[in-house]
Amino acid sequence: MDSVPSVSVTAVEIRGAHRYPVLVGSGLIDQVGGQVCKFVRGGNTCAIVTDSNVGPIFARRVKRSLTSTGFKPMLITIPPGERSKTLQKAGAICEQMLAAGLDRQSFVIGLGGGVVGDISGFVAAIYHRGIPHVQIPTTLLAMVDSSIGGKTGVNTADGKNLIGAVHQPSLVIDDVEVLKTLPRREFNQGFAEIIKHAIIADPKMFKKLQSWQASGALLQQLVHRNVRIKSRIIAKDEYDRTGKRAVLNFGHTVGHALERAGNYRKLLHGEALSLGIVAACAISIKRAGLPSKQRELVVNLLRRFDLPTKLPRNFARQKIFDALKFDKKFEGGKVRFVVTPKIGAAHMSPKVTMGDICEAIEEL
Repeated sequence: MDSVPSVSVTAVEIRGAHRYPVLVGSGLIDQVGGQVCKFVRGGNTCAIVTDSNVGPIFARRVKRSLTSTGFKPMLITIPPGERSKTLQKAGAICEQMLAAGLDRQSFVIGLGGGVVGDISGFVAAIYHRGIPHVQIPTTLLAMVDSSIGGKTGVNTADGKNLIGAVHQPSLVIDDVEVLKTLPRREFNQGFAEIIKHAIIADPKMFKKLQSWQASGALLQQLVHRNVRIKSRIIAKDEYDRTGKRAVLNFGHTVGHALERAGNYRKLLHGEALSLGIVAACAISIKRAGLPSKQRELVVNLLRRFDLPTKLPRNFARQKIFDALKFDKKFEGGKVRFVVTPKIGAAHMSPKVTMGDICEAIEEL
């Protein structure tokens, strides 16, 4: 018999309209079927969307758990990486689901990192005009960030996530045991989002991260804490229209431009975000009064988790500048840039110019 894991539960509630549990624990991969029975309404057919890296490690266990509780899962595997996040690939997944007879009572499970979560969520949002979505993130980055909040989407040639929908998941299952399979570089990139959360909303966590030591129990607590931070922010602004949710974009304007300039191959998302955070801190000194000493604390903390704080010497800077104009955080030609006046707080500033952003990139 499977052992029952110790689980912490965070209920994500958005203006009373959406409420779903985020389960954080150890050994949850083998409990998926039972948890879905508790929290997901619908029929017994589902699609598990995963990639060719994650699928061979975890898909069989997830399918076995689902089958043992009466579900009929089908497995859809896509190539790993941002290049799979396209409308064409989303359409192909929908076609596979239709061919297998999945209907409006079915649901979709995203088993993988942020790319899988984004495209599986987008498919769930458009299939029969919306069916339930279950997130099973397998990276630290996805656990603390992309699996929470309902933002789904695919990329275009002009930028990341330019086509998408807000479609809240019905359930998120964070099994910290799966993180043991991650390469060190992949694991560390998750700390870029964690450090971002600390900068914008949690100075106590920032201080604790300066002496953080890895352990299973502490990691579970850290994931749970970050889920709570993000859920509190999105609860105020589900569709990112008032600016309250926009603080989560701290570091992302430059970060996304770096990803695109590197053709989504040179930098992992967390690595690009790390550089974006350094740039955002430089701009915050100029436009928000961030003390220089706090900027140094941020840089040192990023380095502590082996995250980059300087651009590679031969990185094409002009490509970064060209990529900036495609960022969806620019509206009506105006910059929507998030700054921090001190560690633990952030807001959008109308004072930031493209010149400020380009200068910060040059300093990288």
